[in-house]
Amino acid sequence: MKHADSDALDRLEELLVKLRQYQSLKEKKRGIFYWKSNAFLHFHQDHDQLFADLRVGSEWERFPVNTQLEQETLLAQVAIGLRQSGV
Repeated sequence: MKHADSDALDRLEELLVKLRQYQSLKEKKRGIFYWKSNAFLHFHQDHDQLFADLRVGSEWERFPVNTQLEQETLLAQVAIGLRQSGV
């Protein structure tokens, strides 16, 4: 599974805008977010399907982000992860 390219990220622009609102996250490259100096979230594509890899503790969890509901689920998990990190 490859990292999401520019066209794939264009499909996720509304989600990216919402993620950018978290001041504790730094987007070092479009669609690649860091918390402090640690990789925290990035996106992959597999054919026409899009996925987010989110660091949960010391592990990565993969979330589909193709529908509004899937994107809302990811945003909820991001919020939980940041709260658990003390943000």
